[in-house]
Amino acid sequence: MSDLFSGLENLGFKDIKLNIYEKEEPKKDEPTVKKTVDTFLYDKTIICPVCDTEFKSKALKNGKTRRIGMDTDLMPKYEGPNPLFYDVHICPSCGYSALNQYFEKLKPEQILLIKSTITPRFKFKEYPEIYDENIAIERYKLSLLNSVVKKSRTSEKAYTCLKIAWVNRLIENKEEEMKFLEQAYVGFKEAFEKEPFPICGMDNHTLSYLIGELARRLGNNEEALLWFSKVIVTPGVNPRLKEMARDQKDLIKGA
Repeated sequence: MSDLFSGLENLGFKDIKLNIYEKEEPKKDEPTVKKTVDTFLYDKTIICPVCDTEFKSKALKNGKTRRIGMDTDLMPKYEGPNPLFYDVHICPSCGYSALNQYFEKLKPEQILLIKSTITPRFKFKEYPEIYDENIAIERYKLSLLNSVVKKSRTSEKAYTCLKIAWVNRLIENKEEEMKFLEQAYVGFKEAFEKEPFPICGMDNHTLSYLIGELARRLGNNEEALLWFSKVIVTPGVNPRLKEMARDQKDLIKGA
């Protein structure tokens, strides 16, 4: 498991040996914005919930990118700058990092875990104005490490793993993509059983489909068929989602 966090050495984290899915307990002010010189980025002003440091975090301006499709495991495809590259906040002072949607959601005991485990080892790194795939992966991995340390919900860790897999797909790093797809699969299956819906913005039918598709991509076809069938036979499921499940089921049957 230690190689899941490879690439974080220059941020101060070397030889990390942590199990992502260690057994765990289930678990605002609007940031101000300031424009940057970039044509498609702006700076959010963020207050770190761990150390109260105010810092800037890059984000895409509205209307500067267009969603043009979706891969079968729900990875969005964009024309223009990719929002996936800017979905992580990192506090430059204490090293606390999380996906944007989870950044402010910390319990007091989680703050203590970050301060005792992440902050003493964190090394600040200056990033360029515009992020690429490799920068995005590094930032997602630091977010994943933080989520393990703070004992976040399984779904948060699984969603972060899924996004790491997606970005690796963009650079055609198949080995890393599959490694993190597997971690997402394991985590989402556990979250499906233990966490309340919606999970990462998904209802139970959408997550059932996603788990099935992750299983299919990992070669677990029998498992995939069970999840796809749940979607297909359940009344009231979105017709588009049923169609996607049928397509993937047919793909397995025709293989």
